[in-house]
Amino acid sequence: MSRPDAPIDGAALLDEVEAFHRRFNVFPTEHAYVAVALWDAHAHLMDALDGTARIAFLSPEPGSGKSRALEIIETLTPRSATTVNASANALFRLVSADEGTPTLLFDEIDTVFGPKAGGNEEVRGFLNSGYRRGAKSLRCVGDGSDQKAAFLPSFCAVAMAGLGSLPDTILTRSVIIRMRKKAPNERCEPYRRRVHEKQGHALRDRLADWAAPLHEQIANAWPDMPEGVTDRPADVWEPLLAVADAAGGHWPDRARAACTALIKAAREGDEASLGVRLLTDLRDRVFCGVDKLPTAAILEVLLGIDDAPWADMSEDGQHIKPLTARALAKLLSQYVRPDNTPIKPKGIRVGSTTPKGYYAEDLSDAWARYCPPPPGESATAATAATPQVNGGESVADNPSETRHMFAESDTRTLRSVG
Repeated sequence: MSRPDAPIDGAALLDEVEAFHRRFNVFPTEHAYVAVALWDAHAHLMDALDGTARIAFLSPEPGSGKSRALEIIETLTPRSATTVNASANALFRLVSADEGTPTLLFDEIDTVFGPKAGGNEEVRGFLNSGYRRGAKSLRCVGDGSDQKAAFLPSFCAVAMAGLGSLPDTILTRSVIIRMRKKAPNERCEPYRRRVHEKQGHALRDRLADWAAPLHEQIANAWPDMPEGVTDRPADVWEPLLAVADAAGGHWPDRARAACTALIKAAREGDEASLGVRLLTDLRDRVFCGVDKLPTAAILEVLLGIDDAPWADMSEDGQHIKPLTARALAKLLSQYVRPDNTPIKPKGIRVGSTTPKGYYAEDLSDAWARYCPPPPGESATAATAATPQVNGGESVADNPSETRHMFAESDTRTLRSVG
């Protein structure tokens, strides 16, 4: 029997927190349970941390357990406050209150950033800035006409749940848990607040007791990152890995495995920005060794990719139309050539004509800076996705034949397409 003042076994306590989630939540992977348990614990160490990870439970359909996940987190975290649609002013005032740093739980976050929400730039600004200690925004405070400017803090732990996705600026600062509906063979215990909330609060209080003597250790921690985890993903996972290292046991290894797996899943599951998606498709599915292509040929290939958005673009939010030469030029003009000038179409000699098009060398710098590493068998993917345009051969099948084809026989096609 342990003494009342014996140190709390952090690894065993995190095991209990994980087990409590498992009773009521069915997460998509084992790594998700690890991340959520670490996130619960990190919320008790906000006074020691320089940054915080947001955590987002997202799903394409209702009834996937997102709100239940927030309910369980609410019982385990300090000064938790659940909101559905709070104003930015209310959020700033809540964080500024003297009661201590709150843990904010946003349910139905899609209603905050959805197409009918008007952007909610102030709330977005609060969430974007509040991941780092010292983040403040200038606001007006006071009663009635007696208003004064003041800098209000926004640093706090935030968990979110919603349908669909979130703005990129928030996604990249978050651990993403992509929820799904339970399969027929998946079971979890029904959650009853009046019974189970007390159990969660008991774990919450033990987490607080465990965390209390760790503040200096956590404040000075520089956890080793898994290989390849740098920049913003490292900022997101640093506080969680610091907690895992402090807990010890199997948690440091499990935390780094979860870090690597969930970062990879987030990269694969999130649609890249339209510009990055375009650059990647141009590199992996269009050029494929060809040094230059007319715009019409590029569009023909892009519009033939079944799993890409190019055939059903929406320029005005209502009318769906295929990607056009003008839209292509607009998207690419955001990026620069190796000489630091915007990427723009140029004249390309095709037989006796010089249609507008693009050179691979102009795109090379943007490819290197923005695109993920090329797939191991990109030529196979390109062959499958590229339309047949030359007696059964595609643009990707034979680049030299493609250039010859444009020079000799496709002037009429280029004119008709573009």
